[in-house]
Amino acid sequence: MTLEFFAHPFSSYCQKALIAFYENDVPFTYRMLEDPGVGDEFAALWPMRRFPILRDDGRVVLEASVIIEYLQVHHPGPVKLIPEDPDLAMEARMLDRVFDNYVMTPQGKFVYDSLRPADHRDPLGVDEARQMLETSYAWLDRRMQDRTWAVGETFTLADCAAAPSLFYADWTYPIPEACAALKAYRQRLLERPSFARAVNEARPFRHYFPLGAPDRD
Repeated sequence: MTLEFFAHPFSSYCQKALIAFYENDVPFTYRMLEDPGVGDEFAALWPMRRFPILRDDGRVVLEASVIIEYLQVHHPGPVKLIPEDPDLAMEARMLDRVFDNYVMTPQGKFVYDSLRPADHRDPLGVDEARQMLETSYAWLDRRMQDRTWAVGETFTLADCAAAPSLFYADWTYPIPEACAALKAYRQRLLERPSFARAVNEARPFRHYFPLGAPDRD
């Protein structure tokens, strides 16, 4: 049975999982949430209504990180996004959490706050998110001084997380010019064919970005 991927191309976490599909040319059926009837089916599969979701012959897999691991176990290809070396695998999983929790989460705070009515906004929360991004940018810039990808010279799960996280975070709260290594890493991610494909597929939806998508990337 064909893999079914319930997702939207403009979602950062959907792009994260799409990178894994595209890295290894894993065939799947795209169940886009805007298509008629898909939203109801999606909600029945996962009442939290958070995407992406993978369905494989009736088996439902939640969360982008787990989908990436599932693909490597059940639909493997030549690109191993979870390294065979256990220490590198642990590092990849660690950095995956760093990008999700300390880049994408504070980035999302800016976006979600902008969607609230003016009298329900959270300026303190947004300021805390700004501080978290500044700290993350500085830490990641130091880390990327002497490496091509997040855990070294091998493209991994961590880079799947980094690509959409840094892509949207830089739109929301730009990476400082002083963080040259981190900016260069973001550019390498954009040039990676798998992520470039995901970005291009999402271009028609850029008007969805509440803060206004910049005229770049």
